[in-house]
Amino acid sequence: MDAMTSQVPATTDLADPHFWRLPAPARAAAFAELRRRPAPVYFGDRATGRGFHALVRHADVVEASRTPAVFLSGPGVTTPEPARWVRLLFGDSMVNLDDPRHAQLRRIVSRAFTPRLLARAEEDIRRTAARLVDEVERRRPEDFVAAVAAELPFQVICTMMGIPERPRRAILDQVNHASEHTGVARPLRRRVRMPGRGLLALARMQGMVAAIGRERRRTPADDLITALVTADVDGRRLTGRELGAFFSLLLVAGVETTRNALAHGLHLLTVHPEQRALLLADLDGRLGGAVDEIIRHATPIIQFRRTLAVDHELGGPGGPLLRAGEKVALFFGSANQDETVFPDPDAFDITRTPNPHLGFGGGGPHYCLGAHLARQEMSVLFRELFTRLPEVRSVGEPDLVPSSFDHRIRGLRFTF
Repeated sequence: MDAMTSQVPATTDLADPHFWRLPAPARAAAFAELRRRPAPVYFGDRATGRGFHALVRHADVVEASRTPAVFLSGPGVTTPEPARWVRLLFGDSMVNLDDPRHAQLRRIVSRAFTPRLLARAEEDIRRTAARLVDEVERRRPEDFVAAVAAELPFQVICTMMGIPERPRRAILDQVNHASEHTGVARPLRRRVRMPGRGLLALARMQGMVAAIGRERRRTPADDLITALVTADVDGRRLTGRELGAFFSLLLVAGVETTRNALAHGLHLLTVHPEQRALLLADLDGRLGGAVDEIIRHATPIIQFRRTLAVDHELGGPGGPLLRAGEKVALFFGSANQDETVFPDPDAFDITRTPNPHLGFGGGGPHYCLGAHLARQEMSVLFRELFTRLPEVRSVGEPDLVPSSFDHRIRGLRFTF
């Protein structure tokens, strides 16, 4: 049968940026209604192809993630899709590639993440988390995002890559400029101006890391950039443009998502004191479960797109028919609230088991390379915070950005 095009409530238009300005309970109710429907609903203009089927169930998101020959990433996983000239100029991000090129690049990157490098990263996470908590005690900052949540993943990734201290602030500024308006509705005058600003920020950031890559080829060091530009996998190593594209992905995916998960985590553990008490009573036994439940509940990345390579019946023969060339949007947050997979999905429960959340993607070739690193960063920081500052808590509500792409927190006041 054809995928549904029936009407949904007037407030439920996932293609309308203003939907993402609705209160969180209203958006959650809309997704719950969509999950109850027998087939994905199409949003947008089907005649022009400017629309998508909304995949909102856990099983559907997993199927699309794990069937890469049918659900392509190559045309672009974000909206709008990157223009051809942008991709030629800046290189392709791994998230926008399909096999065999994706597999080749992923092998190069995976080969660079040696056990020695990962062990050194783990030690750096502990050292950086301890330093940040030292500064919190000494300076008593008001914003958890700026003082802690953004700093930890950014400093860890820069150290892992081998980025010198001097350009780090400038790089962080470029990251913020490049990503601050992703998925956010803006007035027309700002829509005209901001894409140029974001591309300029991306160019500057990639220029900085490309220069470091050239230096590492001449003078290798014991860091990830050296490993990436000198790795030889099937006669291939990362070019300067590929290195820049990977670094941009690592910073945006690794910094933005972990930052938001940490901020959401502190707030969730503040507004659910019974869960906080459970965690503090047994940090060793409960911390892993708390991290996974924070990621499920917060789901830092809201959606990615795929493009159908061929006609496909979702769920098997007789399922909803999706046509070649059509788009689907994988709504990870909705999948993580699927009532058929997660009993009482609205509850924040650090003892939830099993917890097959899709906070790092639905599996398949594009499963997040940094999942282990993100879990480490969250575990180490929360252990450091709650061991040394057991009364640490958020104050008031987080300053949320109404984005259709990521579950972003601009700021979160806190105290201890």
